[in-house]
Amino acid sequence: MLTRVGVLLIFLLVAVGKGRADDSFTALKAKAATALKAKAAQGDAEAQTTLGVMYAYGLGVPQGYAEASKWYRKAADQGYAEGQDTLGGLYEEGKGVPQDYAEASKWYRKAADQGYAGGQDNLGGLYATGQGVPQDYAEALKWYRLAAAQGYARAQFNLGVMYATGRGVPQDYVQSYKWFDLAASRFPAGPDHDKVTITRDKVAAEMTPAQIAEAQRLAKEWQPTASKP
Repeated sequence: MLTRVGVLLIFLLVAVGKGRADDSFTALKAKAATALKAKAAQGDAEAQTTLGVMYAYGLGVPQGYAEASKWYRKAADQGYAEGQDTLGGLYEEGKGVPQDYAEASKWYRKAADQGYAGGQDNLGGLYATGQGVPQDYAEALKWYRLAAAQGYARAQFNLGVMYATGRGVPQDYVQSYKWFDLAASRFPAGPDHDKVTITRDKVAAEMTPAQIAEAQRLAKEWQPTASKP
């Protein structure tokens, strides 16, 4: 959803930036909402998902998860992966819909099967915790790997945790450090970045200098790839 918010901000600055220079940001958000509602009503799945984000965050429209879920569902029913993932998130958190982990897993899987990294990571999270699906670390690892291979920072962090703890895979600090290092390079400055670097440094304390150098080499040589199951 953060990516979608970023896209929305660009939309605000570009698509509706033709207004007067003194237009307030609130007015721009309202204009964006009006434009998106028109596109969403015509069945544009991307616009439906973005409009859902606007309702979820209260950007230019009254905040409301129920209304957000309506637009996410419209996009999800068209097979739009990001709409499926965001709808799954509402079911996982019980926002605008009854909390239902099984329903969340259904929508995450639909997005994941299309290669959408957010859906893959979220589905992996449900397998790791056993919510809505049987707990299965090997299955969690599978989905984390697919998302991490695309450069999805949160999945790279989760994969690093799996290697550090030996869940679903033999414990391997070199691989753990590598994935933490990659995640740290992708998270912007803030709490998530701090969490990753702190965790990486804790793993480093268990490693030899040679192991750290090898992990850093692997991270430097790593390249993202598209990943579908």
